[in-house]
Parts: sequence; C-alpha cells; structure tokens
Amino acid sequence: MSSRSYEDWIVVLKTGTDYEADLVRDRLDDADIPAVVLTQRDHAFNLNVGDLAEVNVLVPPDRAEDAIALLQSEPFTDEELEQAALAAGKTPDKHTRSVEAMLDSGLEEIRFTMDDGDDEETEESD
Repeated sequence: MSSRSYEDWIVVLKTGTDYEADLVRDRLDDADIPAVVLTQRDHAFNLNVGDLAEVNVLVPPDRAEDAIALLQSEPFTDEELEQAALAAGKTPDKHTRSVEAMLDSGLEEIRFTMDDGDDEETEESD
C-alpha cells in the first residue's frame, strides 16, 4: 500500500454534500487532474450545516490553477453534448447475465448452476 500525503494539497471546492464532491473529483480525474475528497461530515447525525458538514475536494498544489480554471469554465452546451454522444458511436450490447453479475461482484467467474446431486438420482431411477 502506498503512503500518500495530502498535507500540501489545495482545496478547490468546499461543499456540504458528498455526491457533489464526488462529481467534481470525477470531473477533475477525467481531465487528468488528481483529486481526493476529504469529508468532515458527521454521517452518524447527518449534519449538513457548519464545520461538521464540510466536504472538500483537494488537488496537488501544482495542479490547483488547472483545477480552478476547469471548474470555473462554462458548461457544455446541449449541442456539444449531443455531438459528443453521436461521436461516441453505437452503444454496446447489453451484457449477458453472467457478465453483468461478474461486473457487479468483481469476481472473475460466476456459476449460476449448483451441483445438488440430481444427476445421481436420475441415473438410479432409470
């Protein structure tokens, strides 16, 4: 396990919600800007006001200007989003049941049948 220190990292967003911080972190990651979420929210009491509700997104000091510029940039227009979606091409076919279960579980192989000894009983009854 690597030991990373985030002591010198710069806060580029303060919010009161985990999901907003996660969205911003993901947006920064998509732009190849490393980011982490540091939450001080008290989840036991679900506080959303004051210092016990603060959720921060941090980036390395050398990427802070890039992160701030990205977060302050204009959002994509509907036309730009539509063009990007069309340029992405055909959507992939739906996964098979076994592949979908594998993706959900993280396992490399999943069996949906169980050996319960039915084969032996069938042979004996013949």
